[in-house]
This record gives sequence, structure tokens and C-alpha cells, in this order.
Amino acid sequence: MNEMTRAKRLERSDTDRFLTGVCGGMAAFAGIDATIVRLAFVVFTLLGGGAFVYILAWLLMPAESESNSLLQEIIRNFQGKPNQ
Repeated sequence: MNEMTRAKRLERSDTDRFLTGVCGGMAAFAGIDATIVRLAFVVFTLLGGGAFVYILAWLLMPAESESNSLLQEIIRNFQGKPNQ
């Protein structure tokens, strides 16, 4: 599939990353600047929920260069299945 027909996918950024690429990936998906998403996470963390959401997104969002999320890989390793 070429880039024009490829469906948009929420994934962690490999290039626009400060910690794990979650904010860069969300920004790319939404078509906004990553700094805005990072600031929103800081505010949300100060209000009492951003850290949990960030960790959850880190576990559930696959990286651009990967087909599976970190949580999928952890579960596969726990089940003794080989990595894809």
C-alpha cells in the first residue's frame, strides 16, 4: 500500500520524541504541533491524571517501526510465543 491509501494509525513517533514518542505520535495523528500535546499532558498531570494516561498510551500505542504495541509484546513473551 502506498502512503496515499494507507489508513491513519495512532502510533508512537520514532523521530519526534522527548521520552517515548507518545506526544509526537498523537500530534502527528491529530495534525498539530507536538509541543501543544506535551503542554496538555503537563497540565493534565498537574491536575492528577496525565501520568496514568501517558503510561497507558505508551503501553498501547505501537511504535512507527513496529507492528505490535509494547503490551502485545509483553503478553506474547509471557505466553511463551515468539516475537513477530
